[in-house]
Amino acid sequence: MIDASKLDWDKVDGMMPAIVQDSHTGRVLMLGYMNGDALTKTLETGHVTFFSRTKSRLWTKGESSGHVLKLKDISTDCDSDTLLVMAEPVGPTCHLGNVSCFNEQQAPALTFLAELEAVIASRKGADPASSYTASLYAKGTKRIAQKVGEEGVETALAATVHDKDELVNESADLLYHLTVLLQQEGLGLADVMAKLKERHGK
Repeated sequence: MIDASKLDWDKVDGMMPAIVQDSHTGRVLMLGYMNGDALTKTLETGHVTFFSRTKSRLWTKGESSGHVLKLKDISTDCDSDTLLVMAEPVGPTCHLGNVSCFNEQQAPALTFLAELEAVIASRKGADPASSYTASLYAKGTKRIAQKVGEEGVETALAATVHDKDELVNESADLLYHLTVLLQQEGLGLADVMAKLKERHGK
């Protein structure tokens, strides 16, 4: 976690910009401002707190709505005058009810994989009749693995005949079923990414 004593408060007149990013999806959620007291309260409570320039007081995100931001980590930029806050949002961050205060269409496409994974995980243990995903979980690892195999073959076949539309469709099916299989086995896409990073570093 960040060492507040190393921040350049003088450079920003005691009010430091704080960019909040979803710790799971990587999506930028909002921008706020922290003074020393807001940062201290954030670190002490584990809930992201800002200094509200309109209310002229400390303001914990979600103090009225319940849509808090659970602190995961805070780091600073190279000049020590801007904060990057990694947080787990509880509910929508924007007061308009949106996931982010920024344009939803501007989110990097790959962040959707993390969002999809969260939805898939939420179906685990649900009534099998409530969704296709829940019904897959109910059938167990063997059936889910079988589906991954089927989708993998269909993806490969689409590529061999150079059918780009079908290749995209089958790839989507493969990624979805693979995500379900990973969740079934207590794993996630982050575990796969970690392995890819490990290999990349060699």
